[in-house]
Amino acid sequence: MALPQVLKVASAQYPIGQPASLAEWEAKIASWVAEGAATGAELLVFPEYAAIEQAACFGPEVYNDLTTTLERVAELAPSRVAHHAALAKKHGVHILVGSGPAKHADGRFVNATQLVTPSGLVGVQEKLIMTPFEHGWGVTAGSPLRVFETALGKIAILICYDSEFPLLARAAVEAGADAILVPSCTERVSGYHRVRTGSQARALENTIVTVQSPTVGDAPWSPAVDFNVGAAGIYVPPEQGVSDTGVIAEGTLNHPMWVYAAVDLAALRRLRTSGEMRNFGDWPAQPGAEPLKHTVESVKLI
Repeated sequence: MALPQVLKVASAQYPIGQPASLAEWEAKIASWVAEGAATGAELLVFPEYAAIEQAACFGPEVYNDLTTTLERVAELAPSRVAHHAALAKKHGVHILVGSGPAKHADGRFVNATQLVTPSGLVGVQEKLIMTPFEHGWGVTAGSPLRVFETALGKIAILICYDSEFPLLARAAVEAGADAILVPSCTERVSGYHRVRTGSQARALENTIVTVQSPTVGDAPWSPAVDFNVGAAGIYVPPEQGVSDTGVIAEGTLNHPMWVYAAVDLAALRRLRTSGEMRNFGDWPAQPGAEPLKHTVESVKLI
């Protein structure tokens, strides 16, 4: 298959609300997907822990308790993914579903997101490195790191904190990833900037595009996603003729919105051998840069 030349992507600054029912939640998601597709994007990216919003549908006996929230939202994962898959088919787009808890057979909870295609194929990426909050909440590290082969190119996903670790991104790029999606959920401006800095650094190091999608707004009803700060961003290496700043598109902090860009993947590939700097090719010059320890699983979604 010929390599895709352009990636048309929209990243959500998604507001955590308090839906009174699952029907209300489904209508909200449908509206957001329709608005995202109207930008012309072929790929829509929703943030980390956006799925926790569903806990509001069951009242305080669920959403006030972290463990009960994990259980209930994990139970909804199949129907949540099916709803996004139906919307992906309707609008002819790929969708990264807002992440949420998934329960393994051994009883462990992980933080998982799903990439769905217009044809109904689904790929799953679990978060690999846990934050202190997740450790305390009882969410555990998942695996493996995956690269998804799609009609839009090869895509990897680093959920929030994972984006702050360069060897994960490098392993994905060496496995062929053209783009890395970074769904995020941060409660402070400092947290947002950590993930943003990680996203920009991974784009610079690997000569790729990274796409950050955050939750925004306050949800005092939830001890899990009570405060949400961020701005969506689409990042590439700062290079003359591509982007002087490395920022292709960026949202207004904490304002619910879609951020859209058409990213020239062909130009990024050319930069690897003809750019002002050659970070991708010069990676092995770092002491200790090889061999990489992370095994990457390739998943075909086409």
